[in-house]
Formats: sequence, C-alpha cells, structure tokens
Amino acid sequence: MNILETARLRVRVATPDDHAFFYALVNDPAFIEHIGDKGIRTLDEARTALLSGPIAMQEARGHSLYVVESKAAASPIGMCGLIKRDTLDCVDIGYAYLPDWRGQGYAFEAAQAVLAYAPTLGLRRLLAIASPGNVASNGLLRKLGMRFERFIHLAPEDKGTNLYSIEFPIVVPAQAGTQVL
Repeated sequence: MNILETARLRVRVATPDDHAFFYALVNDPAFIEHIGDKGIRTLDEARTALLSGPIAMQEARGHSLYVVESKAAASPIGMCGLIKRDTLDCVDIGYAYLPDWRGQGYAFEAAQAVLAYAPTLGLRRLLAIASPGNVASNGLLRKLGMRFERFIHLAPEDKGTNLYSIEFPIVVPAQAGTQVL
C-alpha cells in the first residue's frame, strides 16, 4: 500500500517480500555503525524482523518505517517513517538508505514528505535520534527544521545519541478558512 509519493520516490508499507532488501540494508556497515547491529543474518530472519517490526507496527499504530522506492529504478532504496520506540515518549522519524542511494537528496525528500504526513495522523510532535558521529544524519535533521534538544542514553550500554524534536502547528477550522495557532 502506497503512503506517499514525491517527485522521485514512492513511500509504501513494508511487506514480507521486502526481506532481501531489508537484509542488505541492516547489514550495511554504515547502518551497523550508526544505527546498530540488528543481528539479522539470514533472509528468513529478515522476513521475521519485518513481520514483527514495521509490518506489526503499521497494523497496530497506523504508521511505521516505510519502504522508500525510487520511481526510476522501481526498486527499494531505503526506509523512512514513523516509529514508536519504548525508549522515547513520542513517535520519532527514522530513516536508512542503501549505500548507492546516499548523498543524492533522497533521504531529505522522503523525510520531508513523512514530516508533512505526520500531522494527518494526529501527531503534533516528533522526535528523531542520531548518533553524534553521523554528520550526514545530524545535518539532515537540522535541514528538516528539527531542533537539537539534548544528548541522551537510550539504554545503559548506549554510548549516547543526539535527540531532536519538531512541533507541528495545530490547524483549527475557522469560518472563513483556517487559522493556524
């Protein structure tokens, strides 16, 4: 099911058939360095992780990490979406891309669309996390208009991560149009 489209991208719900793409993504060295090792070592484990992760979250919450496809290549290039983590008090935006698709503006394009979509789900505030050493990700979050809040530890063994946030205006219908508060 398609969620969003941009000029170059299609953003859709993950399916179990995305397992080979997901396996490649989570085993990319940059993913492991900046996001973490998910311990997914087989295609079957990738399928199971999709089912218990993004697919289950989509069914339970109505949002999740989405598969980002290049319209030109007609194939998955990364993931971007809305995640509710037990370690954070609000939903956060997350993203990751395969190496060949980084540095071309796809992460910004998809994340901008997801940020615009979030208020339609009733979300008024979003968080984001990025490892301090991930210069590209920290820059992207600032470019998206997110504000650095503080350095946090998500778990006792966590080396620490940067926490960002963004708040969306509340749109209230008015007699002659809408009023932004």
